[in-house]
Parts: sequence; structure tokens; C-alpha cells
Amino acid sequence: MPMLRRAGLSDASLVARLVDALLVELSGSSSRYEERLATANRLLASGDRVFGFLAVEQELPLGVILISESASIYAGGAFGVITELYVTPEKRSAGVAKLLIDATAGLGRERSWSRVEVGAPHQPAWERSLKFYLRDGFVEVGPRLQLLL
Repeated sequence: MPMLRRAGLSDASLVARLVDALLVELSGSSSRYEERLATANRLLASGDRVFGFLAVEQELPLGVILISESASIYAGGAFGVITELYVTPEKRSAGVAKLLIDATAGLGRERSWSRVEVGAPHQPAWERSLKFYLRDGFVEVGPRLQLLL
């Protein structure tokens, strides 16, 4: 059973490695791990604006989610934006992404967010990702998806 934990500054290299794998998979480009590590260090040190959760099993990384806090009048104040969500290929469809989304929703409730939003992945290439979000309670709002809390 995967264990979830909040990602902190000490997890920057693991977060960067997982996000690098995500971006390489999405874009087909080469790894830019060092650049992503520098960014992960900056973001995870930013305090109260960027949050993350890691899914691990016996210290083996299974997935990561990063969320930034935003605010708007249309949302009635603060809300979360999922900026990265990645699950290792061998653990997809095993409930890891759902655990990460549930942890994000819990964080949002603690912080009194009205919703969590995520950018819709390119279609039809990432149709499976879109279906996951829709199954998990998100609704389509133009090219973005949101989970009302």
C-alpha cells in the first residue's frame, strides 16, 4: 500500500526526478534534470505558495503532485492549481493518482480553497488523463478542469 507524505525541501531531488520523467514523457524531449532540480529547490523553499505530496512504497517513489495556491474573484478567493501530477508507468491504474488528488483536496479544505483546477492535457493524445480527472469528480470548464471543494 502506498504511503503519502508532504513533499519538503529535502525531497527536491526526488520531486525533480519525477517531474522530469513527466515532462520528458509529455514532450518527448530529453531530460533537463539539473534545471528542474534548481526549480524544485526554489519552489519547495517558497513557503506557503507551493505544496506537494509524494506517494512512496518502501521508499520507492511512485508518484508526485505539485499544487500552487492562487486566488481570483471568480473562485471567491483562494484555490489550488495542480501544476504537475505524475505516476510511474508501472503504478498507473493502481489508485496512486487518486490518493494524490485526495490529499490535494484535503489540503484545499484545510486552506479553505473553493476548488482545485488543472489544465486539460492535449487531446486526443492524453485522453486517458482527461478521463481520469472526469472520473475523479472534475468537470470541464473550457480548456481547464476543476474540482469544486
